[in-house]
Amino acid sequence: MNRTRLKMLAGFLTAIVSLSLCWMAAFYITDFIYSYLDISFRPFLTQLINSLLGFFIFSGVMFVIARFSVRQRNNHIEFFQSITDAMKQIATGDYNVNLNKISGHDNPGDPFGEIVDNINYMAKELGEMEQMRQEFVSNVSHEIQSPLTSISGFARALQSDKLNQDERQHYLSIIETESQRLSKISDNLLKLTYLESEHHLFEVKQYRLDKQIRNSVLSCEPQWTAKNIEMNLSLEKTDIVADKELLDQVWMNLLNNAIKFTPDEGNIHLSLYHQQNQLIFEITDTGIGITEEEQLHLFERFYKADKARIRNAGGSGLGLSIVKKIIDMHEGTILVKSKPKEGTTFKISFGDYPHHNK
Repeated sequence: MNRTRLKMLAGFLTAIVSLSLCWMAAFYITDFIYSYLDISFRPFLTQLINSLLGFFIFSGVMFVIARFSVRQRNNHIEFFQSITDAMKQIATGDYNVNLNKISGHDNPGDPFGEIVDNINYMAKELGEMEQMRQEFVSNVSHEIQSPLTSISGFARALQSDKLNQDERQHYLSIIETESQRLSKISDNLLKLTYLESEHHLFEVKQYRLDKQIRNSVLSCEPQWTAKNIEMNLSLEKTDIVADKELLDQVWMNLLNNAIKFTPDEGNIHLSLYHQQNQLIFEITDTGIGITEEEQLHLFERFYKADKARIRNAGGSGLGLSIVKKIIDMHEGTILVKSKPKEGTTFKISFGDYPHHNK
């Protein structure tokens, strides 16, 4: 109640001051005109003319203020209506939103301008996320559909009575391979989802990193000995504090890729060393290499630098995405350096996790 009275009093005082200013303006205007024309009227008539002119000036000022206020009010109504429409548009899944700022509210720090910028930014980010989601669903569908089609086709072929035993075994081996590929896709998708979820338990402990990498190489021995690949290891004795199970996946994925794309009689070199305040791991192969354009997309989900070769090798395009995610979780970096037909080097750097020589 007191606030209402104060507002009424302030409005009344503003009106009195405005009228006084308008009458003063009218007095000086008429005084200037009378002096310039050298005329004079009786005091009553002069006072009447001053009063009427003062009211006209006051009415004109109030008219301009009212028009300006109405215009501003309409602009604000249109502004908030545009925000409402934009939010409704975003809610329906249409992220093609680009709001314009109100004239006079485009200065840095202006709250209305910041609202527009934030809504436009939100719509842009949501649009990119939706595009990524659609691409992800499309890629998953494509990757799953391919082995399912093979399994279905060869299963129908097995129903024929004209097949001999060798053909049946061949078709069954294809079905088994495609089933394993389908299982691997599902397993990798679950791993990625688990790693990106808030429920993932990040369990770090101190252990010998050089021993872990050496054990990974021994686990892959059947693959690299079958291709007569020469393995060269240069591993400094090093302790690291990290999630051992997750880094196991990193070394196995990188080793499998190196073996997969290195031809017979090739070479793979693994090194682990310290450089200033960083722990560096490098794996270099003499494989088919990767072009500069392909390197830009190498860690994207389902991206395959050489689709035909990877498909024949049973890849899903998810392995390096998992590697990148795990390295990011350890606040490390992973870089690739490669040229076609000259081999590939993956370099992983850790800088924020304690480690030391033994």
